[in-house]
Amino acid sequence: MTYQVDSAFTGLFRAFTSDSQSIGAHLTQQMDELHADDALLVSTGTDLALFPGRGQTPSIESFRKSTRGFIELTAISHLPLALAYIARMRELSPDKEIWRMEVDRLLHHARETQAANSIALWREQVALESFVGFEQKLANLVDYTCASTITYLEDVKKHPEHMSFQRLRETYFDPSPGGTFAVPMNDVMFATFGLAYLDIVYRISNWLAAQSLDWSRAMVLVSGQSGRPTAGSSWASNNMCHLIWRASQRALPLERLYVAPHAPSFNVANLSGAAELAELERGYRKLWLNTRASVEVSRELFDGYPGYQFTPSASDGMPTIRFANDRVNMIARMRRIMEDPAQLLSNCVADYIADQLYNNGNCPAQVEIPGFTNIEYPKVHIE
Repeated sequence: MTYQVDSAFTGLFRAFTSDSQSIGAHLTQQMDELHADDALLVSTGTDLALFPGRGQTPSIESFRKSTRGFIELTAISHLPLALAYIARMRELSPDKEIWRMEVDRLLHHARETQAANSIALWREQVALESFVGFEQKLANLVDYTCASTITYLEDVKKHPEHMSFQRLRETYFDPSPGGTFAVPMNDVMFATFGLAYLDIVYRISNWLAAQSLDWSRAMVLVSGQSGRPTAGSSWASNNMCHLIWRASQRALPLERLYVAPHAPSFNVANLSGAAELAELERGYRKLWLNTRASVEVSRELFDGYPGYQFTPSASDGMPTIRFANDRVNMIARMRRIMEDPAQLLSNCVADYIADQLYNNGNCPAQVEIPGFTNIEYPKVHIE
């Protein structure tokens, strides 16, 4: 006999929460009416949207690929790592031409980027407020990274055996003082990560401060995929949580921020219009309030028994950077974010930069950036 649930049990099951007209759905609707004036802040992998409430026009701030400087800095950050990937390709199949083809392709892009780099590019085209005063040093960093990489790749074309991890470590990523390359590429990678995140934290902090939110009532949701499919699913591994909390001047109650990695996401560049954004807001409010309903019912129902208190660890055991150029812990952080699939790549610098900006009154010039502050990149004659 084929198993089938008795309709009476099915009806009872659906009456609670698994139906659009269930008790749970109606409770959420009641809460939505009561919290209609409360602001909802939603962070996705690329954008932040603030929905003020009562159908008012949302405000959106982007923080990744669509923002000035992000691609420029990330491209330079990836350049040394690209050599490591090519070295792995050669290690796996030394006789195949594919890794040699990638050497030529990377050489082409490094030369093109070196030619395009200039002080004017950083001062007039990227033109970020958070980088004011850094333009010459940024141009030097880019020129040095491109020139060093070109030198290494040209050598590899003559001596293919030099595309090895041992040689890369000893001469390029972590060279001894007095070697061919004055600044380790480990410093370059950490510096560019830090600079990119410096601008993100600075802009978002200023943007949120201008909203004059009542953080005690704000509903905050970190929604959808962030970075790698395996990453950013908790407060400890999703740096937007720590950033928003810091930007609120620590006024946001931690329990009012929910991470929903499987919830819908959006990219402001792909939105079709106001109607789509309004529909997203309705879904996000329902998700947040439905989650909150369980919390509030539990507190009333089990009053007098030990309760849950959310106390996140923002850095998730990430090695502590003790001073501006603490190379041991800088490199340990980069290793951690590459080996731990739960981590966003930006987590190697995120909590450090957010804390530094918070402690220095959101003044970028006062932030000590590992791999950049107190590091002299060879000065080049570029306009």
